[in-house]
Amino acid sequence: MEKLKLGLIVNGMNYKEGFEKVVSLNIPTCQLTFRAEDALSNIDPVKVKISAENSGIEITAIFFGFKGQKYNLKDGPETMGLVAVKYRKERLEIAKEFSDFIKELDINYICSHVGFIPDDELDPVYTSFIPVMKEFVSHCKDNGQIFCFETGQELPSTLKRTIIDIGLENIGINLDPANLILYGKANPLDAIEIFGKYIMSMHAKDGLWPNREELLVIEVPIGEGIVNFPILFRRLKKIGYKSPITIEREISGEKQIEDIKKSIDYLTPFL
Repeated sequence: MEKLKLGLIVNGMNYKEGFEKVVSLNIPTCQLTFRAEDALSNIDPVKVKISAENSGIEITAIFFGFKGQKYNLKDGPETMGLVAVKYRKERLEIAKEFSDFIKELDINYICSHVGFIPDDELDPVYTSFIPVMKEFVSHCKDNGQIFCFETGQELPSTLKRTIIDIGLENIGINLDPANLILYGKANPLDAIEIFGKYIMSMHAKDGLWPNREELLVIEVPIGEGIVNFPILFRRLKKIGYKSPITIEREISGEKQIEDIKKSIDYLTPFL
C-alpha cells in the first residue's frame, strides 16, 4: 500500500514565507489557512498559485475563518462560523465570495469551522442553519469545490446528521482529532467509526481533555496528548483514506519548528 503524504498548515497571508518553511522541512504538501475578509482584500490568488508551483508544493486544501470568532467554549457558540445567527447573513456572502476567490487557485477542497452546531435537530438555530449551509455548499459545487467541515465544535453524530440533512454530494469532513478532544466532544477513534467515508482530509494535532473550569485546552506536541495516532492511522486506512496528513502546531517561532520536526519523526512510521 502506498504511504500517505505529509502536509503542513501554512498561514496564507504570509504564503511565501510559509512555502519556504514547507520546502525546508522536506514536506510535499500544505493546506493554506486564511481569515476570509483579509484574503479578499489583500491577496492575489494567481500570485499564490505561481508561488506554490515555483516552490514545488501541492496545495491540497484551503481553510478559512471569519473576523470576530472566539475559539473557546464560552464565546464560541455566539461568534463562530455560519451557525452564529448574528453574523450569518453577512458571512454567507463573504463565504461565497471566498469560494469564488479560491476558484482561481484550482483547489478542490475548501474547509472551515461552521460553528457550534446544536445537537437538537429541532432547535431553531439548527433548522435555520441548514438552508444557509445548503446555499453555501451549492455555491461551492458550482465552483467545482468540495466543502469539508472542520471537526471539534460538535458531536460527531451531530455533524454526520448535518451532512445528511444538507443532502448534497460535494461535502465531507476535515478530521482534526485534537479538536474533538480540546472541545471535549469525542474520542477521535470513535469519530472515525461514525464519519467513515466522509473523511476527506486530516490535521495531525494533539491535545488533552479539558477540565470543568477550562474554556479550551491548549494543544500539546504530537505524541504528548490523548490522540492515539497508530490506531487512528490504521482505522483511516481501513476505510480507504488516501489524502495527506497535514501537521498543525498552533504556536510560532523556533519551538514550532522543533515540534514540527519531532512530529515528522513520530508520524512517519505510521504513514
